[in-house]
Amino acid sequence: MNIGDVIIYGNHGICKVTGLQDMCMDEKIRPYYVLKPVYHTASTVYVSAIGNRRKTEIRHILSADEIFTLVKKMSDKDYIWIKDNRKRKELYGQILADGNRSELIKMIKTLRCHKQELKNTNKDRKLQNSDESFLKDAEKTLCEEFAYVLSIKREEVIPFIYEQRL
Repeated sequence: MNIGDVIIYGNHGICKVTGLQDMCMDEKIRPYYVLKPVYHTASTVYVSAIGNRRKTEIRHILSADEIFTLVKKMSDKDYIWIKDNRKRKELYGQILADGNRSELIKMIKTLRCHKQELKNTNKDRKLQNSDESFLKDAEKTLCEEFAYVLSIKREEVIPFIYEQRL
């Protein structure tokens, strides 16, 4: 990671690496990367430059070509619905933690379709709270990155994905 890089850091989303700063933690002075979240500009995140934690939480940002390739490869049959709530929560939680974009798209597509099916069978039926939360988190993660890279609005990302599939 270098100063000026744009990365994805955990649930902070897209961040720009703005500096490297020595900080005193546990009575030891260590270097920390200074990250500024792109969509939450009032925040500043400090990440140890020598800790193992950053390797699992920091992901590179996709290029526009990688996004187009990813979306074009998606199959109309890619659904990941599991009837068992506990197993579904585990899987969806792992997908969010891993940040695999193709799995995020599958999860979003699955939950949106399931939400529509519930609505079609009974207008009062809704997704379970946990599924609604997973959908919201997955869309936030994916939409922030795609919107940033493609220079579009976050609310335009899901329609963009569906348009590319036609």
